[in-house]
Amino acid sequence: MILPHLPERQDKPRTKGVTMMMDKGLSLQEVSNIIEVAGHLIDFAKLGFGTALVSKKVKEKINLYHAAGIKVFLGGTLFEACFIRNSLKEYEKFIHEMEIDCVEVSDGSMTMDHSKKCELISYFAKDRMVLSEVGAKEADVFTDTSLWVHHIKAELEAGSSFVIAEARESGNVGIYKNTGKADDDLINEILKHNPPNKILWEAPQKAQQVWFIKLLGHEVNLGNIAPADIIPLETLRLGLRGDTFLDVLPKEFQQFRIQ
Repeated sequence: MILPHLPERQDKPRTKGVTMMMDKGLSLQEVSNIIEVAGHLIDFAKLGFGTALVSKKVKEKINLYHAAGIKVFLGGTLFEACFIRNSLKEYEKFIHEMEIDCVEVSDGSMTMDHSKKCELISYFAKDRMVLSEVGAKEADVFTDTSLWVHHIKAELEAGSSFVIAEARESGNVGIYKNTGKADDDLINEILKHNPPNKILWEAPQKAQQVWFIKLLGHEVNLGNIAPADIIPLETLRLGLRGDTFLDVLPKEFQQFRIQ
């Protein structure tokens, strides 16, 4: 490496500093291309919402991801669509056929008794990695801060490897205000009571990625990252972009900070 003072990054499989990429219907060629240049930077590929049911060559795409050491899971909306229709057996059969060993359990588009959600997390966690998601997808749905804290803690105890903090692909609900600005009070309260390396913060906007890196460091877990933003995000993590340029350097470099 030509540069000293670069932050150290875990090799895959990572337990911190993970990056989850949002795949909203990429083609095989697009997946091949992103893996070629950035596969080493991607830990999870999420086949967003219900795209897995309307895309062609899904199994082939999943195989490409797996060959690159990238775990794949289906969007939580599809899980909820199956749950509300009493079709979880069919869902389980589908992910088995797709050879998917990672499941998102969520309740962002519908109401679900939380004890039932935790029961489902425990069930799927017996033989698969589970990522559960907390937070509603609608901006006008208010979730009390204490409930966020309680639900995250309970879902980790039920077997979730990571709990995803909801923001949607737009980044203006859940842990963010409708302007896209982070809800500082909510996030700080979550961090008081839960281990940060077990939370995957959805941060589709660059400003949100910068905010979390400045708050929690370069090994913060971030999700809902667009394919084109995978490499730019890594430069933010390593201080190779103006927004975090001095943040990763030792104190003696702070004299160069622009006032």
